[in-house]
Amino acid sequence: MIRPNLLFAFLFVLTSSWDRSAIGTGAAASADAPPSQPNLIFILCDDLGWGDLGVLYQNDSQHDKRLHTPMIDQMAAEGIQLRQHYCPAPVCAPSRSSLLSGVHQGHAEVRDNQFDKRLANNHTLATVMKNAGYRTALIGKYGLQGEGDSAETWPAYPTQRGFDEFFGYVRHGDGHLHYPTDAWPLGNSEHHRLPKQVWHNDREVSAGLSKCYTTDLFTARSKHWIAQHTKSNPQEPFFLYLAYDTPHAALQTPTMAYPKGSGIDGGIQWTGKAGQMINTAQGEIDSYRHPDYVGKGWSDTEERFATMVRRIDHCVGDLLQTLRDLKIDKNTMVVISSDNGPHRESYLAGADYHPTSFQSYGPLDGIKRDVWEGGIRVATLAWWPGHIPAGKINTEPSQFHDWMPTFADLGGIAAPARTDGVSLRPRLMGTGKGAASQIYVEYAQSGLTPKYEDFSPSHRGKKRGQMQVVHLDGFKGVRVNIQSHNDPFQIFDLKKDPKEQHNLVDTNPRFKKLEKRMRDHVLQSRMPNASAPRPYDNVAIPAVPQTEITPGLNWSFYEGHFPYVPKTHGMTPQNKGISANIHVANPGGKGAIQWTGWLEVPETGTYEMSLSTASKAFLRIHQASVLDADFGYQAGQSRTVSIKLAKGHHPIELTCLSDGQTPPTLDWKWGRSASELTSVEDKALFRK
Repeated sequence: MIRPNLLFAFLFVLTSSWDRSAIGTGAAASADAPPSQPNLIFILCDDLGWGDLGVLYQNDSQHDKRLHTPMIDQMAAEGIQLRQHYCPAPVCAPSRSSLLSGVHQGHAEVRDNQFDKRLANNHTLATVMKNAGYRTALIGKYGLQGEGDSAETWPAYPTQRGFDEFFGYVRHGDGHLHYPTDAWPLGNSEHHRLPKQVWHNDREVSAGLSKCYTTDLFTARSKHWIAQHTKSNPQEPFFLYLAYDTPHAALQTPTMAYPKGSGIDGGIQWTGKAGQMINTAQGEIDSYRHPDYVGKGWSDTEERFATMVRRIDHCVGDLLQTLRDLKIDKNTMVVISSDNGPHRESYLAGADYHPTSFQSYGPLDGIKRDVWEGGIRVATLAWWPGHIPAGKINTEPSQFHDWMPTFADLGGIAAPARTDGVSLRPRLMGTGKGAASQIYVEYAQSGLTPKYEDFSPSHRGKKRGQMQVVHLDGFKGVRVNIQSHNDPFQIFDLKKDPKEQHNLVDTNPRFKKLEKRMRDHVLQSRMPNASAPRPYDNVAIPAVPQTEITPGLNWSFYEGHFPYVPKTHGMTPQNKGISANIHVANPGGKGAIQWTGWLEVPETGTYEMSLSTASKAFLRIHQASVLDADFGYQAGQSRTVSIKLAKGHHPIELTCLSDGQTPPTLDWKWGRSASELTSVEDKALFRK
């Protein structure tokens, strides 16, 4: 039985004095939505495997070594398990980038192994929630700051990407050590022996963090921040992204046992005193082993890893008790998830660690950097007493980019048009199935899948290279070591075959057709990025054959005071009609106009396109985000792109803000070269 990993923690505290209509959600705020905004806390673990949690795998495991996570198990019993939730890529930086940006890897700026590359200057979870009236904070590991060496010079510092408050590691590599101030002579390299930097807003503060173990430190800071905010601004909702840097190597352990109790008056506490910033900053660093794992004949690295996971478990339980003590638990949703599958590093000189010790991948094949299920399926739970039914299990596929529209929905605001996700609220609350999630992964890495005996022989030692995953019609398509777009997908029925041992492509003609559709679908769902070249970047996006179409476009009007171009899926239009092109008389009121239909491409080739407007606009062709004139857009600017399209009809979705005073002004041009751009002709536009 497959279970999800708990790695995300989101808190949602409901307040009662907020008016949804002030920022116009249209029908996105449905009738069964919570009556007021919940707070959001997002706990993301680092390299926690799908099988590392008791409730997901360990409790029923027949393996000779087992982990225990009683606090998280209880959280699962009181909430929902999302048993088929996916990260966007099987490694840290791109996974976190897609999470914060609300897009899959086919649209993200940070891809592959681009550690410390700056997060795109676009909508983030934090900017969206700020638009909804939330106070925002990031505590923990970041790694998406860009080039620089200080809060003033890092272009994508957290406070430049929507967070009001930041406390934690900025650089990706700093998160490899879990005692920022203290040298660690056991490290296997100079980088893994020397102290690191912790930043609090515009200041570097590591000097006062002696003996602070980061899992404890980030938990204590989070408890303190939540308590202070709840006391000083009880009517202001907040979004907290708590990003642990464990159980990622180095395999360092705490100074001491978890303090007695939990919540406001117990457990980990923030003291604010330099030299003893938290109440566990005492004794000897990297010295504690949980007694459940001592004297069993385990290796040193196994005792270390097990203790690290147990510490996360204690901290999650401590946070939940803090919510209860503050009497906001029934106004709070907590989600917990991981950035990717389990690792196989220790960073200890002369010592190895492998996830085979505890079968951290559970009943799946693959680890971190693999696109087999063990590398990308991340166990995920959500908890919200009184709102999420206890003991609920959901097996529908979902992915990180779904959290942006989910949080927006719960916060009472429309999600940005740029997001690739759908709201999971109906699944979480048990109010309906909701829209299906788009599952997509692309990633490149030069290594091999480990030759673990637990893995299928067909996966052991398999070269990774360029990799891609797509879900279509209830089946998973996966291909590794891609040389060209003609390389076929393997197709698996994950419900019957979670270890991906039985490729269905040659078993039935319908799977041959599905495989071709998968190759078409991935081209229609992404845009190339020059910093992460793919062997399929230069293949023309396939058209969709159409027979029953007529000239013109369908348009819909969504009334609301939108702060950006909204994602309209699931919303009910207040007006609609037919137009010959992308120009339409003002439909009345302030809101967004969306045109849908088909663009007829006369011949296969590369097309230059541009979009300018007096307001803001966003264009998709198929599922691909093609032109973004939304975030940071200044009226009259021209946004341009090159796109390779096959001859035939391509579905389009163009959304533009309307001020309610004058007809929206849009200029969409195209041509075979940048010097030959002309407005898209009426004769090229069709509708059903």
